[in-house]
Amino acid sequence: MEVKGIITPIITPMNPDESINYVELKKQINRLINAGVHGLFFYGTNGECYILSAEEKRKILEVAVAEVNHRVPVYAGTGCIGTKDTIEMSKMAESIGVDALSIISPYFAAISQNELISHYTQIAAAVKLPIVLYNIPARTGVNIAPSTIEKLADIDNIVGAKDSSGNFDNMLQYIEATRKREDFSILSGNDSLILWCLFAGGRGGIAGCSNVYPENMVGIYENFIKGNIDKARECQDRIRALRNVFKYGNPNTIVKKAVKLLGYDVGECRTPFNTLSAEGMDALKKVLADYKKSDMR
Repeated sequence: MEVKGIITPIITPMNPDESINYVELKKQINRLINAGVHGLFFYGTNGECYILSAEEKRKILEVAVAEVNHRVPVYAGTGCIGTKDTIEMSKMAESIGVDALSIISPYFAAISQNELISHYTQIAAAVKLPIVLYNIPARTGVNIAPSTIEKLADIDNIVGAKDSSGNFDNMLQYIEATRKREDFSILSGNDSLILWCLFAGGRGGIAGCSNVYPENMVGIYENFIKGNIDKARECQDRIRALRNVFKYGNPNTIVKKAVKLLGYDVGECRTPFNTLSAEGMDALKKVLADYKKSDMR
């Protein structure tokens, strides 16, 4: 499979008792596919991967694979702190029938680049699915170095990397380090850098904001591919106001609240990651109201 386009790290809808709302999950799957997204990524950061049990993750994938029904690729976030646990989670996802794995780097304990290479090499040998590496140093405490990405790109079923560092030069070095493989995809995990990633030779983005405005986010990629650069830049620029609200709290909490304010029964994030100050909520409501006037979706 070719890893490209706008891939949505879909939120995990919750009931008031914090159980998973599978009815709404199916609705969100269809809403996003109908909006034209190029893939769905289950239990990433926006999907609250950090607070879901292993059994919940299994059930989410079972529901997701059945509901998506091959309409777009299904990505599963199977990264754990340990190599053994990551392999077990990855094999579970593979057995259910997902199309690809997204594997975050180990976190909490300090890790060297050589240990990262060993970790990912063992995982890749244990599964047949394509693997997208996931770099998010603000959450893990480690940056996967461009030289490490270059070495891991020698492994056939490691097919891409998502860079959520927010450091454009780091992402640019990923692109430069993997040009030897035409089928290796670099994706922006920072929504503000998707268009610039495409300009540099990347393949798209795993975009949290596409939970809120999927058509607009898809527009960045589709217009770029068609050569409509001014329109692509317009779509890219239009998410700035929403991203400015992120200063008020946890970004994926704000994304989920935004989807809820749009009228979808997605619930709140699990405690304690579910609050937003009155100032932040007012700012979010204003952004959504302004977007509604512009018919942004």
